[in-house]
Amino acid sequence: MTVATQVKTTLASLKSAQASMEQFALSTQNQEAKTMFESAAQSTQQIVQQIEGRIQQLENEEPQYKGF
Repeated sequence: MTVATQVKTTLASLKSAQASMEQFALSTQNQEAKTMFESAAQSTQQIVQQIEGRIQQLENEEPQYKGF
């Protein structure tokens, strides 16, 4: 497995975790838990954006990895 593939797999996992946290925030009645899940989802979104930037770099450096 190439580095680009591993990074893209990690990105997909992070997006899944973020979606789960957002769903938990929507489904809980506990305001403290809701705030915690929303905060965690926002933090994860920042990491997702950073990794997307890294993927762009990888694809620019190694065009054969585009679209994988």
